[in-house]
Order: sequence, then structure tokens, then C-alpha cells
Amino acid sequence: MAAGIGAVAVAGVVVFVATYVPPNERGGDGAPGSDLSGSLVGAGASSQQAAMQGWTAGYTVVQPGVTVDYDPVGSGGGREQFLAGGIDFAGSDAPLDDDELAEAARRCGEAGVFELPNYIAPIAVVHNVPGVDDLALSPATLAAVFAGAVPRWDDPAIAADNPGVALPPTTITPVHRSDESGTTENFTEYLAAAGGAAWPHEPDGEWPLEGGEAAQGNSGVVAAVAGGEGTIGYADLSQAGDLGVARIGVGGEFVAPTAEAAAAVVENSAVLEGRGEYDFALELARTTSGSGQYPIVLVSYHVGCVEYEDAATAELVADFLRYVASEEGQAAAAEVAGSAPVSDALREQAMTAIDAIRGAS
Repeated sequence: MAAGIGAVAVAGVVVFVATYVPPNERGGDGAPGSDLSGSLVGAGASSQQAAMQGWTAGYTVVQPGVTVDYDPVGSGGGREQFLAGGIDFAGSDAPLDDDELAEAARRCGEAGVFELPNYIAPIAVVHNVPGVDDLALSPATLAAVFAGAVPRWDDPAIAADNPGVALPPTTITPVHRSDESGTTENFTEYLAAAGGAAWPHEPDGEWPLEGGEAAQGNSGVVAAVAGGEGTIGYADLSQAGDLGVARIGVGGEFVAPTAEAAAAVVENSAVLEGRGEYDFALELARTTSGSGQYPIVLVSYHVGCVEYEDAATAELVADFLRYVASEEGQAAAAEVAGSAPVSDALREQAMTAIDAIRGAS
């Protein structure tokens, strides 16, 4: 199927088809004269769920013979299933740690593993505070709220961030993830970096404190915050719905979560050192003071093997990720998830890994 310039509506998603070229039109970059067929299975980050719906809908237009199934079980579950060999690729809101990299080497062999930052989105601090639509929180105050050190919404620390706002004496109920989560790891990484003494805990994919309310997945946190009063939680911005969304202190201003503000932080972040040739995990600039930058950002990765035992699987993984990283794939995700399209530099970097994906000889 040709990938001409234009736009196609698929399941309510506007998919721009302009740069992705299927294998039969690549002049030797795929199987000449034939479209692909088969199925891929992925699992992982629930933050990617909306974006994955956009990606799979758009990819179906250009490769109708390929089925892509994705189970949003959470980042930890996705990495675990991938490392065990149960799925073809994983979605993860956090890079593989040292132990997981060792397991990935056992599954993927000498060719190694790839980690591609294909989804960029702000983590929104969502709240349900009666009478308060516009809420501002400095890093230390935010950390103290989630640490349980600030018990009520009219606390002086919150009042100092919100002069002139009528704050109610409502008890604060922090809501956190019950499952191991890359969203939690990114959020606690920010609190540890920017919250100072108010957050004396190490970053972790599992919530490190007792108390508060726990909920499964991004959607569970949003539902718990919406169903309570005086609640506050954290979730991918795409799932915030009608909840209040806090502005966060950065330098001398309070910044709202937007795709543009998230992308600005990623552009100022560096690739982690000491990893594989095609491992592009990032060290995010959590303590930035740059104007218009929102540092509670989630970069969600696609994780897979550079070399697969089955050549057909390798071809499908490479082709699907080529679409995901393309301009139209990123536009499809942005349309449904409000994510920030990756930069040209990140796309070019990802394509070096995607072009290297192969089957075992």
C-alpha cells in the first residue's frame, strides 16, 4: 500500500501518511513487491496506551496484514515479560537497570538490546480540591505533600505558593500507584532530585511510603483522584481528563505541563553513558531552571533485541518501530495522547537502531 502525502481518519484518529515507506516501496530495504503479514506482541507502560492505539491504527493503514497487540500491564510487567522471552517488545517508562541489562544480554545475545525514547509526555500532578481550579506547587511543597508532611490544603506551605487563593481546610489524600510503574519511578526521581530534604527517598518504580491511597495504572490513579475529595495524584497528562492539573515551580515561575514544555526538557538531556551501541536511554534534566521547561516528564521507551532468533519477527519489529518513530507515527500519537513528537535528532538516532534490527543468521 502506498504511503502518499495526506491524512486518513482511522477510528477517530487523524493519521498523517507522508514519510513512512513500507518494505515493498523501499527499493531493497524490505521485501520487494510484497506487503508484510504476521503479528507482534508487546506489553508494558500504561502511559503509552493511548499513543499505542494511535500507532496501531495508523500502522494498520499502511500494513493491513500485520496485527500488533499491546497489553498495558505497566512498565515493570512489560520488562519482566520481555526479559523472560514472552513478548516481542516492551514499553517502559524507565530504562533497564543493571540487573535487567544483564538479563537482556542473556535473551538478546551479543548483539544486545535497544531502548528507543519514542514517547515523550508530561506527568501531570492531578488534583480534586473543592473550589480550587488553578493550583501552583513548588518542588519542596509537592514533595512534602506526597511524603505526608502537609496534612491539609490550607497549609501555610501551599498558601505561600498560591497567594490570594481561597484554600479549603480539606484533608489531603495522596494517591499513588499500587503496581510497579515507570510513571512512579519518573515521579519519584523528580521528587528526589528537586524536592530537597522534603523527599529523603530513592527513586523507585514501587511507591516507597505507607499511607495514602493506592490504585492500579494511570487510569486507576485518575479514577481514585476523581472519586475523592481533597485528593492529589500523578498520571500521564493524556489521562488527566477534567481533573485539576497543578503548575510546578521551575526557576522563578510556575509551569503547566504541556507537550512543548516536556520536549524542551528532553532536548536538554543527555544519553546515559556506558550502555550498548543502540541503547539511547536518557539522563533527564530534572532540576532544570530553564523558562518554559516542565521537568516532571516521562520518556517512554520501546525495548527489544537488536537480533531476534526469528527473521520474520525481526522484520516486523523493525517495520512497526520505523512507523512509530516516523513523522506520521509521532503525529498519530500526539493526536490521541497529547504527547510531544520526538525531535529530528532523536528520530535519526532511533533509525540507526531500527535499521540494525535483524534475524539470527
